[in-house]
Amino acid sequence: MQDRLHILEDLNMLYIRQMALSLEDTELQRKLDHEIRMREGACKLLAACSQREQALEATKSLLVCNSRILSYMGELQRRKEAQVLEKTGRRPSDSGPPTERSPCRGRVCISDLRIPLMWKDTEYFKNKGDLHRWAVFLLLQLGEHIQDTEMILVDRTLTDISFQNNVIFTEAGPDFELRLELYGACMEEEGALAGAPKRLATKLSSSLGRSSGRRVRASLESAGGSGSGPILLPTPAVGGPRYHLLAHTTLTLAAVQDGFRTHDLTLASHEENPAWLPLYGSVCCRLVAQPFCMTQPTANGILRVQQAGELQDWARVHGVLKGTNLFCYRQPEDADTGEEPLFTIAINKETRVRAGELEQAAGRPFTLSISNRYGEDEVTHTLQTESRGALHSWMEALWQLFFDMSQWKQCCDEIMKIETPVSRKPPQVLAKQGSLYHEMVLSETVAPGGPGEGLLLQDNTISAEIRALLSSYYSDR
Repeated sequence: MQDRLHILEDLNMLYIRQMALSLEDTELQRKLDHEIRMREGACKLLAACSQREQALEATKSLLVCNSRILSYMGELQRRKEAQVLEKTGRRPSDSGPPTERSPCRGRVCISDLRIPLMWKDTEYFKNKGDLHRWAVFLLLQLGEHIQDTEMILVDRTLTDISFQNNVIFTEAGPDFELRLELYGACMEEEGALAGAPKRLATKLSSSLGRSSGRRVRASLESAGGSGSGPILLPTPAVGGPRYHLLAHTTLTLAAVQDGFRTHDLTLASHEENPAWLPLYGSVCCRLVAQPFCMTQPTANGILRVQQAGELQDWARVHGVLKGTNLFCYRQPEDADTGEEPLFTIAINKETRVRAGELEQAAGRPFTLSISNRYGEDEVTHTLQTESRGALHSWMEALWQLFFDMSQWKQCCDEIMKIETPVSRKPPQVLAKQGSLYHEMVLSETVAPGGPGEGLLLQDNTISAEIRALLSSYYSDR
């Protein structure tokens, strides 16, 4: 049965690769190959795991890789359909009439992610009941792009789950849908080594010698509940810890705000579920967006500008249209060196732009006017271009900017700040539970350098005799 699963899995990977090659899309091929290699590495790591936290990380990586591969498969199907229909002269069935303009793309960043918990009074305040633990993380998807947060270990000592990641999607449209999925694995779930009775661990540790016994007992104790034993792990398709979908929500442009907001979560688990976690039903985060029209120049060139109230004087400037401003510099180099512009003309949703031609003055007949209202007063700047083609280019850039503003809405009022993503921290380590003896045994398996270093314990620390003994024990059960 396991051989059949491996064959089907290999056939699926081959089919995905062949589809990517048929489209001749090198970027998508590269992404698929990368995720397939990452998936293979995660499977190998999961098979070699001897520590519970390491198995959780490996299973998480496997889940993320599978999600990305499925997402890329969906994108492949859409591109394949478009390719076939293009050859037959038809449009895809889900495409509407062609539009004259398309809005610019932009960056979307979600940060300060916090999910409040709602413990029972007896659990949190009176510290009664078993101390259950969960490993949780967030999977975030925008289009075919999928990212994940770090894994957090949670118990009743925490009032909320706080993720430190700043997750950025660099190619989003104003119609984006950002889906958040919270996954969790109960660390007390029964797994491959969870059923090992403590008397077996004690017997092994006392009969195999001090050094070997410590390693075996540490491996058994730390792997309990993860389903990721170093010896008895079944195939990656069925073994290892199990993550469950706990809650999800979808955020759109309407949720974008340069501040901290609370959004509703749809809960996907209940109290009878082994992976149940007492979620309050909401997620708090900061969701911001930066349209490219706000951060990148959309037009530039030589202009002659007649400022409001000055009928005779024309200033020759280098104009740069960026965001909600037309910056007028003395010379092109000033825009690159960060010099202050001579003056700035505001461009916003209320600005009126008109194109017209002055009397045929030699060399500069092509003009456009930009009018802004300040209270009861209207201020108009007149711009002259050097040719009809230049005038058309400036008008097109302005109309495109107005269209982008209408699509991105509040994101074009001002540039929202996106924080630089911080480097990912190692998984949070909760205080260990148990006797002093357990603490001492586990502490000796941790290599110097921090709590996460102890995850490097490998299979080869256990002798062949112990492997045979454990295999015989579990085969008899």
